[in-house]
Amino acid sequence: MRILRTAREGFHSLAANPLRTFFMMAGTIVGIAALTVIMAIGKGTESQVMKRVENFGPRAMMLVAGGGKTIGPPDLNVTTLTLADVRAIRDEIPDLEFVTPQAWQTSAGLRYGNSQVQATMWGIEPQWHDAWNWYTAKGDGITDEDVATMARVCVIGSSVKRDLFGDADPIGESLYVNKVAVTVKGVLERRGTSGGGGGDFDNRILLPITTAMRRVMNVDHLGGIRIITRDPARMADQSEQIIRLIRARHRIAPPAEDDFRLTTPLAIAEVARGTSRTLSMLLIALASLSLLVGGVVLMNILLISVAERTKEIGLRRAVGATRGDIFSQFLTESLSVTFLGMLLGSALGAGVSLAVRRLTPMAAVLSWEPLVLAIGFALLVGVFFGVQPARRAARLHPVEALR
Repeated sequence: MRILRTAREGFHSLAANPLRTFFMMAGTIVGIAALTVIMAIGKGTESQVMKRVENFGPRAMMLVAGGGKTIGPPDLNVTTLTLADVRAIRDEIPDLEFVTPQAWQTSAGLRYGNSQVQATMWGIEPQWHDAWNWYTAKGDGITDEDVATMARVCVIGSSVKRDLFGDADPIGESLYVNKVAVTVKGVLERRGTSGGGGGDFDNRILLPITTAMRRVMNVDHLGGIRIITRDPARMADQSEQIIRLIRARHRIAPPAEDDFRLTTPLAIAEVARGTSRTLSMLLIALASLSLLVGGVVLMNILLISVAERTKEIGLRRAVGATRGDIFSQFLTESLSVTFLGMLLGSALGAGVSLAVRRLTPMAAVLSWEPLVLAIGFALLVGVFFGVQPARRAARLHPVEALR
């Protein structure tokens, strides 16, 4: 009963000065809101990482032209990756299920009638469909015969189909790829966009690799090689073997930089998580600073409150209140302010997280962890910064306070 009475008195004191109470809560509200948003974005980034790994393929590796970056499209100015490299990997690296080349052009001009679009063009072999687990929703995929005869055929993504043909059936229709006429034989299954609001997977066109390299692009080099291992446990060893093999074939010796890069699911996850970790650490530092500033403001306003309420404290002591009662009242006020700020900050953070998810390409996933951390922070700030004002109030002598 005594504790409840002390808490009630503390709440009444806060309610009597709403503006002062708000200023005491402001730092906590901002800090907890920031913490909630940070953790929601962190969770969203983690889910995007797993989605990217799933899209890439847990058993997949991608060897692309151009060194330097860990992930990303090939450097199309690098011409050293060839079909001979594909054959060497197939012959010399054991336990690989698929090794399928891709000729690559990031912005090919497509035209059908009066409609024109820019799309990514890949020259592929039939194994590409199995290697990417990406098949046609309508019509047929690229076949061995298409590759052998340099057939003027193509398979288009659903975005290309929509932009060029609308609701019409594109199968059997001819379109122009960089001024070369090809016949549509299939439409790929829809894949959507990459995680994080990246490129449109469906804005692409597939040609037989021979048709793409000799008839359309007039090149003898590749953009990349898709590699699928039979055993994910062997991927680390196989990736090292592939790197050594291509270095030997391209006559690259240290300290010369590689003219290729090999991407694995682990590399994708590490890059994405590293970026997320750096951003989260920065934002958590800002949130902690906000909570620290809020705690200092809380302590100073409580100290001012003690000075303003000296006679009230003296009167309470004169009618029998103990030092413990006074200490408890002011500590209760401090904790009440921080816990109310925690609730408002959590609500604000949840609202901002939902807005981020709806209005920006960033992912934000709400979870229970921010609430637990918010309660811990509220308790820590309330106690740490509330003790000194509470001790000062409790130490006031009743006679001196009533003068």
